[in-house]
Amino acid sequence: MTARQRYLDTILFRQPARIPLLPGGPRESTLAAWHEQGLPTDVDLWAYLAELVGVPVEAFHGPVAAPADFRMMPQFEERVLAHRDGHYMVQDWMGATTEISDRFDYTYIRTAKDFVTRKWHAFPVTDRASWAERMAWRYDADDPARLPDDAEAWAALEGGDRPVTVRINGPFWQMREWVGFEGLCVMMKDDPALVRDMAEAWRAFVLSLLERILRRVRVDIVHLSEDMAYKAHSMIAPAMARRFLSPCYLAWGELLRSYGVPVYAMDSDGYIDDLIPVWLEAGINQADPMEVAAGNDLAVLRAQWGRRLAYVGGIDKRAIAAGGDALVDEFARVRPVLCDGGYLPSCDHGVPPDISWPNFVAYTRLLARETGWG
Repeated sequence: MTARQRYLDTILFRQPARIPLLPGGPRESTLAAWHEQGLPTDVDLWAYLAELVGVPVEAFHGPVAAPADFRMMPQFEERVLAHRDGHYMVQDWMGATTEISDRFDYTYIRTAKDFVTRKWHAFPVTDRASWAERMAWRYDADDPARLPDDAEAWAALEGGDRPVTVRINGPFWQMREWVGFEGLCVMMKDDPALVRDMAEAWRAFVLSLLERILRRVRVDIVHLSEDMAYKAHSMIAPAMARRFLSPCYLAWGELLRSYGVPVYAMDSDGYIDDLIPVWLEAGINQADPMEVAAGNDLAVLRAQWGRRLAYVGGIDKRAIAAGGDALVDEFARVRPVLCDGGYLPSCDHGVPPDISWPNFVAYTRLLARETGWG
């Protein structure tokens, strides 16, 4: 069975004999700590871990991303505006003024290489004029630079044995990058017409570029990044999500169904229970990373929503860090959902540095047993 078949059979409740072994990946500080705790620096992480755990490295093969660029073009110039009191003030590539510790640099704003706290001071869009002048024109779905003109690469992706995914910012995430979280929430009340216009622009842009991709390659998963929940509550009410965000979700879902894309996935940190009905209405059928500390309980969610929604993640990072009996108990907690299907267990966010290398190996070994590899 290929990695693609295993992934789809898992998410679509087909009960494969083996579930993809995707424990979650380390960020920069985690990997540095692991090198001090026994992980050699001159090895491939996954090949070395496979040997330690006693599984083929193919067990770790998850989705591969289609080579598409949904970011603004052109991007803003990245530059340091000030350096004082141990912090840089940076104009980042998205046009925001961002503060970051001088232990890092602006490349940490561009990619989630590590667990880095940032503070945003200003955003490029504040009103309709700045939206038109500074941002809207940067999203041309027909720009040839958005998709590589490499027939062999597309053919290899089409003919490969791993699931192909397209990752897209959801409308809440994307508008937050333009306006800021607080600014967006205020704008939803004070200037809802502008929010609707920005969301519509993002809907149309994504729809057009996504169709270009779907014409080129078989896509198995379209995955929305849409962090929009805190611990215990969503960031906006379901009614606001339906008003401003659902038109995007619904239009994209209709396109995916027309091309036979089987998995429409939503990635949101925090407690997502209040948002699930909104997502289900659009045809979303996978949610992740299911943070336990935020209050997500897989057993409760499965009882509430049944097999309408599959899950990825859901293994409490705190239990992995603790190891021992805490980790054994954690697997016992999620086992009923795992046995029911539609669940790919993994760390419930990026793997933090308080998870030691020995505990990560022990966790992966237990995970291999639970997913049919042990």
